[in-house]
Amino acid sequence: MSALCDCPHTPESPALTAKDYRSGLKPIWCPGCGDYGVVTALYRALASIGRPPHEISFVSGIGCSSRIPGYTTAYGFNTLHGRALPIAQGIKMARPELLVLAAGGDGDGFSIGGGHVPHAIRRNPDLTYLMMDNQIYGLTKGQVSPTSPRGTVTPSSLYGSMEEPVNPLLYVLAYGAGFVAQGAPADMEGLANMIEEAIRYPGFAFVNVQSPCISFGDPDSQLKLQKAKLRKLSAEGHDPTNRLRAMELAQEYGRTLYTGVFYRNPEPPPTYGDQIKALQQKLAPVTDGDSN
Repeated sequence: MSALCDCPHTPESPALTAKDYRSGLKPIWCPGCGDYGVVTALYRALASIGRPPHEISFVSGIGCSSRIPGYTTAYGFNTLHGRALPIAQGIKMARPELLVLAAGGDGDGFSIGGGHVPHAIRRNPDLTYLMMDNQIYGLTKGQVSPTSPRGTVTPSSLYGSMEEPVNPLLYVLAYGAGFVAQGAPADMEGLANMIEEAIRYPGFAFVNVQSPCISFGDPDSQLKLQKAKLRKLSAEGHDPTNRLRAMELAQEYGRTLYTGVFYRNPEPPPTYGDQIKALQQKLAPVTDGDSN
């Protein structure tokens, strides 16, 4: 996919590599955490895109996964819990030339931040939202999260969760997101390509990453078991332009680990930035070139 790169470098400029996006800050996730794979895939995707780090803004909320901006050389903004999307949208409006990414976990994105998701989708800003979904609150030591399966036993649900889990894929598809995908660190190449494709999509792009928590998550969902469970949508013959079929497949969330692009709008609507630019041009005063 790197052949599609529209990066601003001249032929004499050296190509950027994954290590150019890796900061000197050492990750402090638990050994075996899926987020190590996510950030590695992100480095590869950004290298393929080719935008220099100073042209990238990476926004996150609060949680284990929200540490990711600090592990990149891009401009990072660690916001309040659940508020990554509003800040990311504000940055994109103020500096539309920047490549803007947002990241967070399932709790950050679909609990306290859940109300921001539909509005970001309907505005359609040109940004990519990476959600690391581990079905648990890892940073605060293992409480149930919005995506925890019914019956999950944790320190805060001793008798098992009595709530139905949120289905992130189905939610964003129903809200009208133009690009929806799911990946897993067990398929590093596929995840890197998927993130790159999401960044290149002209509009709001959502990537749900099944990034297991080694310390508090379901033992049956750990990385060493992920590879055997993966079912690639491309191998299933899925047409990513078929939104209704994408919604059918999304209903398997929590039962079947489908990876790949569920939906990509073949006719992307204008982004929020496009609409603002058009309105500014419309409202710009007409000047008379002959007047002083």
